[in-house]
Amino acid sequence: MNVSSLLSPMAQATLLLTSYFSKSGNITAKPLTNTEWGRFALWLKEKSATPADLLLTNPQILLHGWHDTRISAERITELLNRGHSLALAMEKWQRAGLWVVTRSDPEYPKRLKLRLKTDSPPVLFGCGNKALLNAGGLAVIGSRNANEADLAFTGQVGAKAASENIAIVSGGARGVDETAMLGAMQQSGMVIGVMADSLLKAATSSKWRKGLMGGHTVLVSPFYPEAGFNVGNAMARNKYIYCLADSSLVIHSGKTGGTLNGAEENLKKAWVPLWVKQTSDQEAANADLVAKGGHWLEADIQALKMADLMKNEAVDASKVKVEQIDLFSGPAQPELFAAPESNPEPAFEAKQYTFKEGNENIITHAKTETGIDSTPLIENEVAPTGTVDFYQLFTGELQRLAKEPVTVDALIKHTQLHKSQLNDWLKRAEEDGVVKKLNRPVRYQVIK
Repeated sequence: MNVSSLLSPMAQATLLLTSYFSKSGNITAKPLTNTEWGRFALWLKEKSATPADLLLTNPQILLHGWHDTRISAERITELLNRGHSLALAMEKWQRAGLWVVTRSDPEYPKRLKLRLKTDSPPVLFGCGNKALLNAGGLAVIGSRNANEADLAFTGQVGAKAASENIAIVSGGARGVDETAMLGAMQQSGMVIGVMADSLLKAATSSKWRKGLMGGHTVLVSPFYPEAGFNVGNAMARNKYIYCLADSSLVIHSGKTGGTLNGAEENLKKAWVPLWVKQTSDQEAANADLVAKGGHWLEADIQALKMADLMKNEAVDASKVKVEQIDLFSGPAQPELFAAPESNPEPAFEAKQYTFKEGNENIITHAKTETGIDSTPLIENEVAPTGTVDFYQLFTGELQRLAKEPVTVDALIKHTQLHKSQLNDWLKRAEEDGVVKKLNRPVRYQVIK
């Protein structure tokens, strides 16, 4: 099979660097994580290069000057040498009706780029109508073990959304997710399913056949299409459900678990409005979500108009006033490797950066005091056209600042970041496998 006839050099390079092509656990070079990909992609951008250039020239020459304790040049080269495995995988996936969309493709969901920036997945595998990836809609979320009353309500929500031409966005899991999707599909409504596992199996399942064949359903996953269930992937998938939608509805949340974590993250990041179904279940966390910023849903399903859930003013303006311009009115996040505009804005050499994380405006100064390492956090960095992901720059600097165990106070001194911001990013870096936390005393060190 000729992969070049199906995929552009950019798409091929992105897949080779970030994706698995088999279930084999003995792979010597693991594909780059989202965080690692973002760090490497920014470096390529600064060199005026693209991932495609790694296939069109000797990668060793292009990789000259690249230094990262977790992403060695040898690892990148080994990943790029998997062309045969990519061809075999693509042939198998294509036979099952799967396609691939990368961040550089025009079909890639604009909402993901806008809300997640460089944290949006570099590759999406999918089947069905690609155009639906940019349809927006209502994210419906809830427990796998919801009771019969909640499931009946969920099915009606899916049917009502279909009647009002509003897409249902959900996770495809049994329980609330599946019920909402099938409720819309039975009425020929639009459905966007974000799968955490088994996309290849789902693509040929009779359960989704009507929607896929009718062109009003798309199933998509950022994970290996043949992956089995994985708790980490299921949790990571939640943010993509919210970020592909325009509003969200939690049917039933437990006191712990993915539904609760995903809803709390959405409230914190203010991606979309969060509605919560009323419940008398004392074991549910629905009331807790409302206390944290969610909004109770009118219980009478017959009187409910789905369009009312899509109104942006439902969000607490005091919390996301600044964000709403970005989330609902602003331009889509430019692709990192998009072709330059005819009159691009000139790059600037910054001595001070003002940027936003969550709902705070934070200023990071390029000058630091003399100490362990007086090199400023982002001195001489040129901001790429569009929004800069400063978390990626921060993790890059951690590779240098935390080669040896370093305290939070030392990091504050040498990055000039606010303590709460630094702790948020350190926690995220720990979850991403960039650093490990040492105790007695608390210190951080990059994972080599």
